[in-house]
Order: sequence, then structure tokens, then C-alpha cells
Amino acid sequence: MKTNFFKVKTREQVWGEFQRFSLLDTEEVPLAQGLNRILAEPIVSNEDLPPFIRSTVDGYAVRAQDTFGASESLPSLLEIVGEVGMGEVPALELSNGKAARIPTGGMLPAGADSAVMVEYTEELDQKSVAISRSVAPLENVIRPGDDFRAGQVALQAGRRLRAQEIGLLAGLGQEKITVRRQPKAAIISTGDEIVPVEQDPRPGELRDINSHSLAAMVRECGGVPLLLGLAPDQFSELRTKCQQALDGADICLISGGSSVGSRDLTLDVLTSLNHSEVLVHGVAISPGKPTILVKTGEKGFWGLPGHVASAMVVFQVLVRPFMSYLSGTALSLGEGRPIQARLSRNVASKQGREDFVRVRLRQEDSGLTADPIFGESALISTLVNADGLICIHRHAEGLYAGETVEVIRI
Repeated sequence: MKTNFFKVKTREQVWGEFQRFSLLDTEEVPLAQGLNRILAEPIVSNEDLPPFIRSTVDGYAVRAQDTFGASESLPSLLEIVGEVGMGEVPALELSNGKAARIPTGGMLPAGADSAVMVEYTEELDQKSVAISRSVAPLENVIRPGDDFRAGQVALQAGRRLRAQEIGLLAGLGQEKITVRRQPKAAIISTGDEIVPVEQDPRPGELRDINSHSLAAMVRECGGVPLLLGLAPDQFSELRTKCQQALDGADICLISGGSSVGSRDLTLDVLTSLNHSEVLVHGVAISPGKPTILVKTGEKGFWGLPGHVASAMVVFQVLVRPFMSYLSGTALSLGEGRPIQARLSRNVASKQGREDFVRVRLRQEDSGLTADPIFGESALISTLVNADGLICIHRHAEGLYAGETVEVIRI
């Protein structure tokens, strides 16, 4: 197996390997449990939304032509013929010179084509109102289908559901939705020097940072973490935990042991599992070069660097997109659009790899500035103090101060 070490692939080539895996199964869940889930099927509106023409203001439903030329000095005088109730189909109809009181959200009566805000009206008595500002046809109203037309695709498959999508689905009467199953990610930290967080480390030992950091990142991108605990640098114990992961998870994240040292056992353990195939061992990124991806059946096993900053950067640029792929969403380096900022100082890089540099953002009069944060990949403080990452392309030798960069939020 040693001859396969560090056949380095680019990030794009690693992403291409994702197609070797099947998407996660689907399940039906109540709408109330849909937040942050991934739609597995497109949602087609079966009705106009809204289904009727309604006022967006408190005031009076009118025929726009009856208000043309109205002003404070010469208002239009209209006869009040009734009032629209909320949740009711108006029984009245407006003809020339008529108006009806209407609340925000009320259905316009037949004959009306607009609404006048109450601020531009004055009731002279119970039967007449003065309009001091003209309105155009369809002003201050929402027409049927202004949000979505019947038969229109409202949401595409692969969409992550935010609060606004949940509201739309409620408006369309979707009590249940079909979504991708949440990926289960088993997490194993390796190393004789790693001890549980509740234990006081002796000299030469460290508390287990990686398991909890990675579990939080799994939750952030909609997965379910399964903490399988610590594995010492012993082949049999690590293999036992990998077998547990194979039985109960879709993904396994193993931190530590992914490099080429005598105590780096991850690759040997993974290749000993039945039906395993090494897809990646070595990625042209920094930090994170000694990353492993092994396909075992339909399960993806990732060997991540043991240094916490490296492991978290690899999760951001490789594992998060892998989980997105399994869920049927588009691949990207982060959630949402990158933020543009101006780089505060020169940053050197080596050609042939992508450098992911941690940065802190600060607001200046001219806009956002990105300050690089330098430090060893074993230091979690470099990520605690960071707002995001910038990527230096593998064909570049660095970036200059003053350049506009795209910041991936973390």
C-alpha cells in the first residue's frame, strides 16, 4: 500500500471522485421538522399564491380612475359603500365614485383595482371620504400569483430549506415534504497522546479537540455526528472502530494517522476493510496535503490530518462539499456567497497547491479589509480568531496587499 502514498490530486479532482458515491435515501418529514433539510423533489405550486387580489395597506379600496388628479387642495370625494372584513369575500361591488374601507390583507371587492393608504384620506362623515393623493391601477395591491403561479416550480430539488422556504411551503399547503436523509458521520480521533476532554492530560498528552470540532461542523452542515471515541495507535483497535462506522454511518472521519509515518495506520486499516478502494491519498492543498478518501461499499471514509486547524480546513473544503453532494446540493467551498474584501498585506504561496489562508475581517471607511492570520496548523487559535478563509490558486505565487479577495465564511 505504501506505493500509493501521496499520488496528489487537485481539489477539483477530489470533488470529481464524489460521483462514485450514491446519493442518500429520501424520507418524508412534517413541515415543522423541515428547517435546514435538503429537498429531494421539486415543489410545484398547485395554486396561485396569493390566491386572490389583496390590499397591502390599511385604507380604502377604490377604482384608480376615480382618484386621478386628486391633491390636498383638490381632493377626490368618494362615497363609502361598505367595509371589507378580513378573511371574507366582499359582497359589495364598486362602481364609479365609490370606495370601501379595507384592512391590510383584505380582498379587494369587485370593481376595485387599487387601494389608497388611510394617511391620504379623510372621512367627512360615515358615507363620504376625501382622497388627497391619486393612485395608479394595481397600486398598493398584490395580485393572484404575484408570488407563484399555479403550475410553477416554486423550489428545486437540492434546495436547503431556510425559514423563508418553510414559510413558502406553508403557504402552498405542504404539510409534509420529501427530503434527503441526514448524513450520519462517525468520528474517530486517533493517537496514543489523545485523552478525553474530562481528563487532565499528563505531560505529552492532549485533550481531544478534533472530535468535538468536527462534530460541530457536521451539525452545521445538516449532518448527524456519531462520536465513536478515541483509538490508540493500534491497528486492531482502529479497525474495530472503522467497522462500527461501516455498520452505522454514511461517512467516517478519522483524524490523525493519515500521513506516511510508521505510526500512521489509517490507510492500512481502511484498505483492510471489505470492498475498499482508495480514491485519494494526497491533495494539493495547504493545510491538508495528507488527506485520504476511501470508498468502502457506498460509505466514504476520510482520513484527516491530526492537527486541528488542518483537519477543520480539510472539512471545510472537501468534507463539507462531499456531504452536500450526498444530499443532492451544489458543491461549494462554503454556505452562501463569498465576501469580498481587500487584502491588508502580501501573502506568499507555493505554486502547485491551493493555499487556504485564515483571515480576520475588519470594517474600514473604504470597505472590508482581510488581515491574514499566520500560525502552525496545530494551533486552534488561528481559527478561533478567523472570520474566514481565502484561497490562493495553485498557479499563483501569492497575493499582493490591496488585492480584492473572496473570503469563505467559516
